[in-house]
Amino acid sequence: MARTDPAGSSRRRVGELSRAALGCLTRTSPAALLAIAVAASGSVATLVLWRAGGVRAEVPWAPTLDLRLSFALDGLGALYALLATGIGLAVFVYSSRYLPRHLEHQGRPRREERAFYGFLLLFMLSMVGLITAQDLILLFVFWDLTAIASYYLIAYDRHEEEARRAALMALLVTGVSAVLLLIGTLMLYAEYGTFSLPELIERARPGSYLTVAVTLMAVAGLAKSAQVPLHFWLPRAMAAPTPVSAYLHSAAMVAAGVFLLGRLYPLLALSQLVLDGLLVVGAASMVIGGMLALTRQRLKQLLAYSTISQYGYVVFMYGLGGEKGVVAAAFYVLTHALAKSALFLTAGAVTEATGGETRLSHLGGLARSMPALAVGSGVAAAALAALPLTLGFFKDELFFKAALDRGSGFAAVAVLGAALTVAYIGRLWLGVFLGPRRTDAEPLSPAFSVPVVVLAAMLAVGGVLVGPFEGLAEAAGAATLNAPTPAEAAYHLDLRAENLMAVAAYALGGLLLVRRGLWMRTAGAVASLGERVGPERGFTALLRGLNALSDRAHDIEVRDLRTRVAAVLVPCGVLVLLGFAATPTTGAYAVGDLSVVDMPLALALGVAAVAAVATTVPRDHLTMVLVLSASGFSLAVAYAFFGGPDVALVAVLIEILFALLFLGFFSLLPPEVLRRESELKASRARLWRDASIAVVSGAFALAVVWAALSRPAVGRSVAADQVRLAPSAHGKDVVTVILTDFRGLDTLGEITVLAIALLGTLTLLGAGRLR
Repeated sequence: MARTDPAGSSRRRVGELSRAALGCLTRTSPAALLAIAVAASGSVATLVLWRAGGVRAEVPWAPTLDLRLSFALDGLGALYALLATGIGLAVFVYSSRYLPRHLEHQGRPRREERAFYGFLLLFMLSMVGLITAQDLILLFVFWDLTAIASYYLIAYDRHEEEARRAALMALLVTGVSAVLLLIGTLMLYAEYGTFSLPELIERARPGSYLTVAVTLMAVAGLAKSAQVPLHFWLPRAMAAPTPVSAYLHSAAMVAAGVFLLGRLYPLLALSQLVLDGLLVVGAASMVIGGMLALTRQRLKQLLAYSTISQYGYVVFMYGLGGEKGVVAAAFYVLTHALAKSALFLTAGAVTEATGGETRLSHLGGLARSMPALAVGSGVAAAALAALPLTLGFFKDELFFKAALDRGSGFAAVAVLGAALTVAYIGRLWLGVFLGPRRTDAEPLSPAFSVPVVVLAAMLAVGGVLVGPFEGLAEAAGAATLNAPTPAEAAYHLDLRAENLMAVAAYALGGLLLVRRGLWMRTAGAVASLGERVGPERGFTALLRGLNALSDRAHDIEVRDLRTRVAAVLVPCGVLVLLGFAATPTTGAYAVGDLSVVDMPLALALGVAAVAAVATTVPRDHLTMVLVLSASGFSLAVAYAFFGGPDVALVAVLIEILFALLFLGFFSLLPPEVLRRESELKASRARLWRDASIAVVSGAFALAVVWAALSRPAVGRSVAADQVRLAPSAHGKDVVTVILTDFRGLDTLGEITVLAIALLGTLTLLGAGRLR
């Protein structure tokens, strides 16, 4: 019998593992390695800074607009920043093996990985900026950046129509609702004179005005977190690759919505109407999202509806309010992000291992071929179902405490939501890993299961050592409420109400899980009703109507040059008219004295006006240019009468250049084209129409300018700074500088346009495309 060498065998195993790790590293793209390094660095930096007491930084951004680059890493920011960077790290590691396979299946080159990691990093950095922003305008900027990055990530498989449609839907719902966030921000600034969140919280007072402003901002947060009735975009977004769903739609993008509620909570709490609205929306999302999750067959669709339901819990807790509601919301976000990310990654790994199978009814018995994944996802599912010895147990305990403080009705809603969670998560995990095997599974790289196992380990450790997680949730709650928020998460082996509620949730959830007949008809009816008359149908109909209106407006606009110009000027005129009608005219239209000294100036202005009107009369292009120049030269004379000969000289030079430019352009055109254009005649009706529009427009412009000049602004403006800085622009007065810069740039723009047009024409002529 041969002798064995245990030490040598161990060295060989270590060597094999080292070579495997080295090979794995060499096969990882530089973009993936960079993303992993950035996420790891961000996670460590966030943890270190938070443990050091947080950090605050502020520098002026636009002082005249009271805008500041103000950032602070408080408890709430630390919670979400750790989720954004920590779970981002797990997703990047997972993607290092998932994405090459994904691109290979679709026949796409590996260089497209760079765009994927670039947009994921952009989203992560935008999320961190959003979390730490202390200025509402700055917060809005990062809010929109997350929407833009998510659009490209959802539409990463751009060759698939479903992905493009899903990305557009997500962008429209979250982007358009972001306008409400901006409107609410501007309303608060108009009332309290600051964009700074800490200052707003100090100055804000209850009232209908505040209620309207914060309601608009809350709607933006609810749309981002996919709450009923603005939830329909999230299931569609599952067209994105699995790492995108695991990151954006469990721990980042939808979490940004409830983060906004947490950051604005001191303002929201000033209106009981807003808190009641959060209760209604949260309860509806919990129940509807849970019922729809029970009816889904595709893995990511089931998880998407469960995300709607789970974030409904968080919204419901903010509606409950108080110390218990706020700290429970923070703890719930933390636990849900860890568990749901692990489950999304599990869904992607299962789909890859089974050759693209995503239907729950076609899966089963995979625990034998994927044991590590089965255990890791099992712990995540148990945490989401709030089973003991997992971190998730405490999330429901805190939830039940907060609901009990408001009354038995709220407690009943809480138990129902928890029971639905037990049912649909149990259905997911049991359907994939237990029972008879229906589909074979191929071995996968450890990178598919390691992130799931690591996240599951955190959930399992938290079920025994809850202190660090509890401390993070308490810090987040304290930052939200500006007061201590003790969580007091612990196991209690007694018959207290929270334990009885947990037992009731397990029992009811288990009953729903084993007795499909109890809920199948009701849940199916809810799903069918939503498909027929739900918000998604309304969104689609609205989008089609707007598209038809846009097509009709486009058809009208492109008829000729007049209608194209009118399409721009008419809406602008309507807006100005509305502003003019809403502005008081008391003290306007003051008329000064006209002395003999002013007669030359009045004569020059009169000549300029007559020349401007006379420009519409001649048909010959040369005459038209000369008459138009006469208007400009008359204004130069007016500048001279105002005592600005240098300004007059600049105006003369500009007019000469302008006239020469037109003459040069006309000389390049064929004579027969100019002759044909000069012989064109408009109908009498059209002439009267154009003249009437011109007269009305001129009279309206006169009324607006006259009213404005009758009451010059008293407050400080930038005019003094412009006068002071005029010598720096090499001008003796500010008018000269403005004329030179604006008219010079305008002329340069015209020359550029003409040059581009001529180059394009010459290119087409050279290619023989114009005959």
